[in-house]
Amino acid sequence: MAWRDHRYAARRRRLRLRPLLPDPGRRHDRRRTAARRKEPPLASRPGAGATHRASADRDVIPIIPLASSSAEDFLRGVPPAPTAAGSGLAAPPPLALYVHWPWCVKKCPYCDFNSHESHRTLGEDSEAAYLAALIGDLEAALPRIWNRPVVSVFIGGGTPSLMRGETVEALLAAIRMRVPLHPGAEITLEANPGTADAAKFAAFRAAGVNRLSIGVQSFDDAKLVALGRIHDSAEAHRAIELALRNFERVNLDLMYALPQQTLAEARQDITTAIRTGVSHLSAYHLTLEPNTPFHHAPPPLPDDDLAADMQEMVEALLGAAGFDHYETSAFAKPASGTDERCRHNLNYWTFGDYLGIGAGAHSKLSNHETIWREARHRNPRAYLQGATRGDFTSTRQSIARADLPGEFMMNALRLNAGFAPRLFVERTGLPLAVIEGPGLAARRAGLLETVDGYIRPTPLGRRFLNQLLAGFLA
Repeated sequence: MAWRDHRYAARRRRLRLRPLLPDPGRRHDRRRTAARRKEPPLASRPGAGATHRASADRDVIPIIPLASSSAEDFLRGVPPAPTAAGSGLAAPPPLALYVHWPWCVKKCPYCDFNSHESHRTLGEDSEAAYLAALIGDLEAALPRIWNRPVVSVFIGGGTPSLMRGETVEALLAAIRMRVPLHPGAEITLEANPGTADAAKFAAFRAAGVNRLSIGVQSFDDAKLVALGRIHDSAEAHRAIELALRNFERVNLDLMYALPQQTLAEARQDITTAIRTGVSHLSAYHLTLEPNTPFHHAPPPLPDDDLAADMQEMVEALLGAAGFDHYETSAFAKPASGTDERCRHNLNYWTFGDYLGIGAGAHSKLSNHETIWREARHRNPRAYLQGATRGDFTSTRQSIARADLPGEFMMNALRLNAGFAPRLFVERTGLPLAVIEGPGLAARRAGLLETVDGYIRPTPLGRRFLNQLLAGFLA
């Protein structure tokens, strides 16, 4: 729904959070989330590669002050949270596993992920060598996650659907042998429509994959060409048909604000996606990432106002079709009373732990005293060479206590429902008092509210998420 207030209609740039967690250990938000043209850096989170941005014109952001506020107002309706001395966690959070496959058929001009056009030279022996490296990587990490159940597995890339069915089967078997998988664990694999194959999809399902995420991006052939995709609309429809035949849960990745895209064309993409019958959609705003061909030679893109109209249209159409807009870019449609939200991503948003294995994968791992971030060797060749020495990790550092509130809020406030205060204490080991000051300021600005005991962004706060988050950054 378009904004009707004439004071802000002309300058309604959507400011959103750039991907929080370093690619590719986070697969929850590694797609493009908002136009960032002309936006200067807002703040950089220490120890992270992502930069969070806000508008250069702060005065155009509508601020709605409350008549009065206090710390009690900020926590109004919130049940008491457990106390924390800030000295550590009472218990580690849930643990997810991310597996990175770094190869693809063709690197897209907008893509800044750790993907490489090397699969043409990656034979069966090399695929086996990478599988062996993944297993060695997991085994080397076992002392840090010993006996912790894994709630979800996400195999991302790159294009993991390039793997042979036997490789996926061996990978999941190796995981089951080494870590306790939670009963009913969500196991997702990413697929490119250009690599869809009936026999391979059936093999993936037989191996234990129960959720497929398909990178459709658009159903418009001209837009797919502009994006450098290897598939066309017909292949996208065929991939979706095969996926729905083999998997209980299917997600489609779509993008909008594409080169020379009109509002009608964006609407047609969303309408087509709804008609496929999938129960989960992820809709991302195309952005120009540094060190990509699109950044060096930008294509003609919709202006900010048109892109904002597209975003509102996406949200309105999916809402009318019964999809719950539960996270900044994610929409789920309950099927027969089941929860279709991505459990793996929800673990990220609620500041859960995750172990990332594979070239360039990132991890966040907690013990009772410290929360650590790790990164694997990014280049596949360096990763494979390191595997021969048992050397998989390129960096490892602890998260400073002062950074924990911002780290938590940059995840939890992407959820439209927000978070229970108890979760902040449980996942950071800090008392709730450390966020009362910035929380009160955000509430006064009309960006944050408390509803049914949950702290959450207001509709205004969701649209200007960077502005909301800035107050929580150390």
